[in-house]
Order: sequence, then C-alpha cells, then structure tokens
Amino acid sequence: MVLRVLVADDHPIVRQGLLQIIAADRELSVVAEAGDGVDALAAITAHGPDVVVLDIDMPRKDGFAVVRAMREQGMNIPVVFLTMHRDETLFHSALALEARGYVLKDDAVTDIVKAIRAAAGGESFVSPSLAARVTRRAEAARALRAEKPGLESLSRTERTVLRLIAAQKSTKEIAAELFVSPRTIDTHRANICRKLELSGSLALVKFALDHKETMGEE
Repeated sequence: MVLRVLVADDHPIVRQGLLQIIAADRELSVVAEAGDGVDALAAITAHGPDVVVLDIDMPRKDGFAVVRAMREQGMNIPVVFLTMHRDETLFHSALALEARGYVLKDDAVTDIVKAIRAAAGGESFVSPSLAARVTRRAEAARALRAEKPGLESLSRTERTVLRLIAAQKSTKEIAAELFVSPRTIDTHRANICRKLELSGSLALVKFALDHKETMGEE
C-alpha cells in the first residue's frame, strides 16, 4: 500500500527537498503540496491524504491553526510537524494537538520518512536529538525538585518572576512586564527566597541563572 502524503512548507527550497526525499521511497507518494496554511487546509480537504506534513511557521495559518481547523472539521488525519525550533513549548503544544510526529528541519533528511511511516502506523516519532534533550531536561527537573522541594510551592506568578530573573531582568523591568509595582516584585523575590531557602538576592539570581534551562517556560 502506497501512503499518500501532503507537504506544506512556506520555503520552496525546503519543500522541494522534502518532496525529493519522500519521492525516493516507493511506498510514499506526495499527492499535494502547499506554501501556506490556508492552501494546506484546502488541499487536505480536497485530497484526503494518509499523512500530513506541516511546517509550524507558515503565513495565513500556522501549522497549529491548520490542525485545529482539521479537527473542527472532523479530519483525524495523522500529522507530522516540521520545524527549525528546538523550543520545548512548541513541542508540548504539538503534543496537545495529538501530533504523531515532530521533526526538526536539521534532521529532516534522516527523520522525515521515519516520522511519516510511524504516523501512518498509529505510532509517534520525535527527532532523536530533541527527544534526548527533553529527556535530559526532565531528569534535571526531577533532580532539582528533589533538591529544592520548595519549588512545588511556588505560585505561578513566582515561577514567572523566577524565569524573568533568570533572563537577567531587573526588578523594575520585571514589574513593568507584569504590570505591578517594584515593591510587589520585591515581595515575590523575598517569598521565593524563603520557599527555596536562599539567603539574599545574589543567591536568588545565581539559582535562577544556574537552573535557567531546567525551569523552562510555563
């Protein structure tokens, strides 16, 4: 059985490269291609492919918007997201949309066919380089929570303040970003220090910088 694939990417060179890789496999056939999200959705509706490969960053509709529109229309076609970003926030957003594949463009030559086959078979595929990073970060986060159990008691706002401190923003800058007074941020900083058993603002800054990657995005 030949799997029918639709490919959508707004970069013509990248798209042509994907088409060539997919066409080299006799069990895969590209039935349509698109350069933006609106055209992709129309082509998906018209052709009903077995697997859809979508770039996350596209004009008119991004890949996430295309998938949401597909689901609203009752189309449960397996989706493989393609992206240049290693941002784990995007990765988790893709998981929330029940994507079957998540392929980094740097790894597309070796991974795209594997991802398409996995998606068609009801399995999941994540570029190994990203999967390894996610695993390492999860392990580091577990170790950090064990070392600093007070992290679990931080409020959402306190976590945000901690991440902004890690971004080396001043109290005044954080206050402006969160639309509160500098005094409120000072209170948050004091509460974070108390919960994490840190002595003073310098210790707080060091902790935030040391664990910047582990804390990630909310």
